[in-house]
Amino acid sequence: MIFQCEIKYNAFGSERQHQPLSLLEGVPLAEHRSTIIDIVIDPVNRLFECEDCDLKKENNILRSELAYWKSMHQKAKERESLYILERKTLQARIKQLGDMVFAQSSEKNVGKSGESSDNNKPKRKRGKQKGTPGHGRRKHKNLPVINEDYDLSEDEKNCPFCHLPFLPGFGIEESEVVEVDVKAHIRRIRRKRYIRGCACANVPAVITAKGPAKLIPRSVYGDSIWIEILLDKYYTFRPTHRLIQSLELSGLDIPAGTITDGLKRLLPFFKPVYEAIIIHNRTASHWHADETRWMVFSPVEGKIGYRWYLWVFESADSVVFIMDKTRSSTVPDKHFKEVVQGFLSVDRYAAYKVIAKDGRIVLVFCWAHVRRDFIVVAKGYPILEEWAMDWVQDIGALYQLNEKRLETEIDSSERIQAQLNLENAMVDMAQKRDEQLQQSTLHPACEKVLKSLGNHWNGLTLFVDHPELPMDNNSAERKLRGPVTGRKNFYGSGAEWSGTLSAIMFTIFQTLSLWNINPKTWLQFFFRACAENGSSVPDDLSHFLPWAMDEEMKQILKLPPCFDDTS
Repeated sequence: MIFQCEIKYNAFGSERQHQPLSLLEGVPLAEHRSTIIDIVIDPVNRLFECEDCDLKKENNILRSELAYWKSMHQKAKERESLYILERKTLQARIKQLGDMVFAQSSEKNVGKSGESSDNNKPKRKRGKQKGTPGHGRRKHKNLPVINEDYDLSEDEKNCPFCHLPFLPGFGIEESEVVEVDVKAHIRRIRRKRYIRGCACANVPAVITAKGPAKLIPRSVYGDSIWIEILLDKYYTFRPTHRLIQSLELSGLDIPAGTITDGLKRLLPFFKPVYEAIIIHNRTASHWHADETRWMVFSPVEGKIGYRWYLWVFESADSVVFIMDKTRSSTVPDKHFKEVVQGFLSVDRYAAYKVIAKDGRIVLVFCWAHVRRDFIVVAKGYPILEEWAMDWVQDIGALYQLNEKRLETEIDSSERIQAQLNLENAMVDMAQKRDEQLQQSTLHPACEKVLKSLGNHWNGLTLFVDHPELPMDNNSAERKLRGPVTGRKNFYGSGAEWSGTLSAIMFTIFQTLSLWNINPKTWLQFFFRACAENGSSVPDDLSHFLPWAMDEEMKQILKLPPCFDDTS
């Protein structure tokens, strides 16, 4: 048999050429099998093995690249999920801010869960409802009465047909009209002078009678002008230029610079009263605290910008406002530095948490702010509205249970049962919070709110063991409502002393309001006392501090009734 082959193969990039085999004639195949395998079969196998190495090498490269691109794809998906979450969060924030600016302030239309269950019930109109008893006209019995008599003319007293006179004495028909007559006038002080009628050297040649004492020496404006300015600016929160315009209608023209100078000269009179209120405020055991921004357009070394902060600390019988450059914990820390123990109702601002680290001040957190968190989630994420409104209803139930507890008498069986119901509700709410936090599918916005609820739980549950503590900090926010109105109207203060005067007057007026004292009458008595004391503050301020004055003085300074009690 004759075998002839020509093999060309490429192994690892090298090319080999085999020449034709020798002719084998008459030679058995078995004797040359090994030779044929070595010459023909082995090179083919080596060829396949080399191609398999290339495939394996390429496969390993592709596998490594596959793992790399898989990891890159996973990272891209994670980034995408973060971007989606961030976009939804920003959209929720935009919706929240839009609602704050443009939506209604009422929360009664927050969601379907908060609406009334009776959908067929017609919407209630504002004002007095048809069929309900009215209150009648107000009877202003506290106002003085000026009688005005009206009679018929001489021609009208006779019959127009027979000209016989009408008979008098049938009675008088009376009606009342409430009027306000505000007009400026000049008090002309006329002091009599006498000439010495003797030759005594120690007697002046001309003796002049003493005039009335003045609060501000050599000022042409009396106490009533300054009382009107103080009440208009710091009690009704109206800008001074509007007061100037209204006074011009009464014929009085006062320059704005004169008012500014007068207010600056009045500041020292109120500082001792302000300091006395601060000292008394620190003797309490429970306070409400809050703060808001206030613009003071006066450069301060080391401070950038003009934003200051107005702090309020309210106790049961006093209110203290403090104007400060910062919003740091140094302000409440300084105010409560001498306090041994007490409760402080606040929001969750970090500055209050700093002063509570030493244990002297125990923070009572506000449930209204917690409720607001869920309202924000409901407004920002429509898909979570039902979940959030369910929590809002639970918080509302806590308020109702606490009100029912406070309506019962202490140590009564009703109080014990109401206390038990409130404690059970708190346990159920804590359990509900923990169960939802363990859910793997919980939305990040829900998780954030529930974690905040858990972090502040100790301060939120203090009212359960201390019924005298309120559930919220609304009282402090209400005290700031008036100053915030003033801040919007006259846009802060133009100087540091003006900001200080604002805090002092807010303190005095709102403290007097807690005691039902008329601030106008108080200012009249206080200014007279200062004027008679040589234009300085009296040493004894007990007549002007509500907690120190006697009952007779309280009755004199008491706010007048707006209408009769029986009306």
